[in-house]
Amino acid sequence: MPLDNKKLLQAVKEVKEKSEKRNFAQAIELVVNLKDIDPKKPENRFQESIELPYPPGKENKICVIASGEMALRAKREGADLVIQRDELEALAGDKKRGKKLASAYDFFIAEAPLMPLIGRTLGTTLGPQGKMPTPVPPTADIKGHIERTRKTVLLKMRAQPVLQCRVGNEKMPDEEIAENVQATIRRVEGKLKRGIKNVSSVYLKMTMGPPVRVEL
Repeated sequence: MPLDNKKLLQAVKEVKEKSEKRNFAQAIELVVNLKDIDPKKPENRFQESIELPYPPGKENKICVIASGEMALRAKREGADLVIQRDELEALAGDKKRGKKLASAYDFFIAEAPLMPLIGRTLGTTLGPQGKMPTPVPPTADIKGHIERTRKTVLLKMRAQPVLQCRVGNEKMPDEEIAENVQATIRRVEGKLKRGIKNVSSVYLKMTMGPPVRVEL
């Protein structure tokens, strides 16, 4: 059950109006408060990568881990960093470099045959942050994967039953922000045991502005 689009557009407009103008394009965040869910229970853990209809106003930094032809194609198609097998092997045991890599890039894509090696070298740094690479075959359309990942956000529940992610910025058209919100809510609803009944409230918030409630 998607949100009422008219009410959602009103909330988008209101969140823009209520925030003071700054000298940068403020992000617009979606906050989903859940109910009847204990985040401490393993079965209630929530972590989803969601491809939005429109890029959320900030370009994700993407690292591709690949070898040979795929590494060349990834460089050609604009990956922010390409790590090849020998560079990956050099990361073994270097936790400091691994942590630096994990914090510098939003998403990782990897040539599937390299996944066991990635698990050994970077698993302890990427895993806890929910950034283990998406495996793709060596012949995959890496351009398409990079383009889709640019529009992807990560939704992860931590200690509290709250989900939060960026869905746009103040310069984006209201309609595009609304579509991004709808896509996120649909995925959340599909993953919750009781669907929308597990959602207590939904808010939109600008970086420096007050939260605005979206009527369910």
